[in-house]
Amino acid sequence: MNKYEVTFDEFDAFCEATGINKPDDRGWGRGKRPVINVSWNDSTAYCNWLSEMENLPKAYDENGSFLDKDGIITSDPSRVVGYRLPTEAEWEYAARGGKLSKGFRYSGSNSADEVAWYLYNSEDELLEGPLSGEDGLKAITENNSRSHEVGTKAPNELGLYDMSGNVWEFCSDWYEAYSSSEQTNPYNDSGSFMVFRGGSWFDIENAVRVAIRSGNSRTFRYYYLGFRVCRTAF
Repeated sequence: MNKYEVTFDEFDAFCEATGINKPDDRGWGRGKRPVINVSWNDSTAYCNWLSEMENLPKAYDENGSFLDKDGIITSDPSRVVGYRLPTEAEWEYAARGGKLSKGFRYSGSNSADEVAWYLYNSEDELLEGPLSGEDGLKAITENNSRSHEVGTKAPNELGLYDMSGNVWEFCSDWYEAYSSSEQTNPYNDSGSFMVFRGGSWFDIENAVRVAIRSGNSRTFRYYYLGFRVCRTAF
């Protein structure tokens, strides 16, 4: 699991190499800020490009299915050699600290302020009280709430940064309700929406807990949504 979310510097290099348009940064600056306004399709294209740059087999076909080392579609993430998005189970295991987990509410702490950029600490001036709807959006705009450079909060038990807050992160899975039966390392390869996890600078404290999940379409882009990459260890 990459210790940081993919940054504008990294994604811009992909755009320049492939001739695609660079995503909008909303005037916040690029560099080491996590890339935003990218879709699930954009993130998997980046993964495939990164694999090719390192002479690794691509992780995804054009439909978003996993590919093994021979380019054959697989539903087993452990058979994927190239760079990819983590499965939802892998993401949560890493966010919780893996075998080193101390059971924190957020990724690395029981205090969101220590490990996460979220609604009440990501703006220039602190907001007064819980805000929602139009009032909340107006306050965010007026206070210049935004993402921050990766790695500027404390890491979790595994040395991973920003798994709570900063930007939501895409996973490889399609979104579905959890099974009522116990599962080990599940992966869901069908559905309507793609999973994203972790919360963002845009969200209240409760929404950057490691347990929170959301989802949207493969083409959805927004200014609170990015990704990080991983590879299967062989």
